[in-house]
Amino acid sequence: MQERDEESRSKLSQFGDTPPEEFRKQLHELADWIADFRENIEQLRVAPDDKPGAIRARLPKHAPEEGEPFEKILADVDHIIVPGMVHWSHPMFLGYFGWTSTAPGILGEILTAPLNVNAMTWRTCPAATELEIVVVDWLRQWIGLSDEFEGVIYDTASVGIMHALAVAREEAAPATRKLGLTDRDLPRLRIYTSDQAHSSAEKAGIALGLGEENVIRIPSDDQFRIDVNSLGRSIAADQQNGLQPMAVVATVGTTSTASVDPVRDIGNVCREAKIWLHIDAAYGGGFAMLPEYEWIRKGWELADSIVINPHKTLFVPLDFSVLYMRDLARLRRVFSLVPEYLRGDTVEAEKNYMDYGIQLGRRCALKAWVIWRSLGRAGVVARLREQIRLANLLADWIKTDGRFELSTQPSMGVVCFRFVGRDGPPGRPSSSARPAVAPCHGEWPNEVEVGQLNSDIVERINASGRAYLTQTKLRGRTVVRIGLGNVLTTEEHLRKGWEIIQEAAAAL
Repeated sequence: MQERDEESRSKLSQFGDTPPEEFRKQLHELADWIADFRENIEQLRVAPDDKPGAIRARLPKHAPEEGEPFEKILADVDHIIVPGMVHWSHPMFLGYFGWTSTAPGILGEILTAPLNVNAMTWRTCPAATELEIVVVDWLRQWIGLSDEFEGVIYDTASVGIMHALAVAREEAAPATRKLGLTDRDLPRLRIYTSDQAHSSAEKAGIALGLGEENVIRIPSDDQFRIDVNSLGRSIAADQQNGLQPMAVVATVGTTSTASVDPVRDIGNVCREAKIWLHIDAAYGGGFAMLPEYEWIRKGWELADSIVINPHKTLFVPLDFSVLYMRDLARLRRVFSLVPEYLRGDTVEAEKNYMDYGIQLGRRCALKAWVIWRSLGRAGVVARLREQIRLANLLADWIKTDGRFELSTQPSMGVVCFRFVGRDGPPGRPSSSARPAVAPCHGEWPNEVEVGQLNSDIVERINASGRAYLTQTKLRGRTVVRIGLGNVLTTEEHLRKGWEIIQEAAAAL
């Protein structure tokens, strides 16, 4: 009998899945690994110091002929993969928009994996479809968006804007879904957005056959917001020249500075010109949950579509983005297509999410549901407020060191600043409250040198593995950019990061 059981387990391992008792053991081992990783993440370098190709050289060039034990695989994760990663969840990762890895998020991902359902139609998984409807509506309520808007989950905002602009294209050039754009004697369709907006506008233009050059970048003002007067003039000039304005992309939380465009004014321009208004609130939209940030919602009622990325600010692990659209049936009319092999799994009376985009295979919204139930609205709001507090605290520290200057007032969880020299620009008063860091010696650097110094500061810190920053350019000037959002990043971590920045500046 024992030999028969062992033979049965061997066959299951060879032709089926891992035997249940072995799988249970592996799960416990993995649970301990995850808990240890999170508990000890601060001991890791934030970024590796490997040369390109070094990690690849340590990996086998050919896949194994026979299966390998999980313990060996996990050991290689420890010894090869983890040391070669940039750890976005590290509390000293201060780049981009921080990061949204949380314990509830990890639990949500673990729950999602074994279910492994496909949410393409209601019938293929009723719970996944109806859960998505509920979760998307929770978020809509939290951010104060009217019930005229319904949402669809995609992976990123770049995919969301492409779908939104596909609908805008259909309204500007009817029958494009059926006939395409070629040989129809159509005017060139134009999209307008700020010079601070995300590059996803151009990528959407490329994917939709509109052309990168038909995405027009409008100058921004001294607060890095789109200049509405310039926008109006550009639209009017294109109309006079026989071009067809199609859409404007306004941004709530620009990539470099988290600036917020004057959406209501932009919306009025769009209404007058009868063109689509899309709001890219991928980063900033989540902050609309805060009563003190209700002002960022002004003009949302004029939008045709809005995209928000909970994986940027609302603690859902990558990837998770929601596109809201007024009259979502417009999106369905552009993308609904039911092949015969899916007709039996399509229920007309129910929402079939495959009809609202190019995807058939779609993940379940379970992880967001787990996270938002675990944190609650109050928990999300409290964590967003802490990001804002830390950003303002860092800005205060920068103001007290005469060698640095803020490039713009901090917005939400983003701070942009630059090192300007030993005691600040000539004629600028030095602060008596500067931290005690060795001064930089030498002549006053010119603007090119200042830009290079700031770039060097970021590169030097990232190479050290002690922290991770990003840089950007504002008005042609290279600046250091810090994004906060990781729940593991405390005031102590931020203070340590600021000291590392001061040390790097002094050394350079």
